[in-house]
Amino acid sequence: MPRLKTYDLFICHAWRYDDDYSRLVKLLRAVPLFKWRNYSVPWHDPLDAGNARRLRGALDRQIRPASVVLVISGMYVNYRDWIQYEMEVAERYQKPVIGIHPWGAKRIPVAVRQAAATMVGWNTRSIVRAIRKYAI
Repeated sequence: MPRLKTYDLFICHAWRYDDDYSRLVKLLRAVPLFKWRNYSVPWHDPLDAGNARRLRGALDRQIRPASVVLVISGMYVNYRDWIQYEMEVAERYQKPVIGIHPWGAKRIPVAVRQAAATMVGWNTRSIVRAIRKYAI
């Protein structure tokens, strides 16, 4: 059997909306023959940044090794400053952004749509297909 590629993922999220992040992680872990590493910042292992400037630097270091950045678009409205920053870092490092619109979402923020190489629905097949297609 050929060796599986390992995808290095950074998932933009906010700890207050950790349910979507956790659901996405669980979904990706359940995919057979899909190997990935999580470069996100989970609530149980926070960055010890202390202030906004250091937090930006720490996020930069988390995103740099990622092969793709996933943005759950429903979080953008409430956390636009940080998610916008993460998308800008992705652009600076030429990392593709995959926008994910959650179930029932009627609108996708323009900034996410513009930054994304593609927008996908909240389903395993679409998300994994986009990662395999766009990851560098």
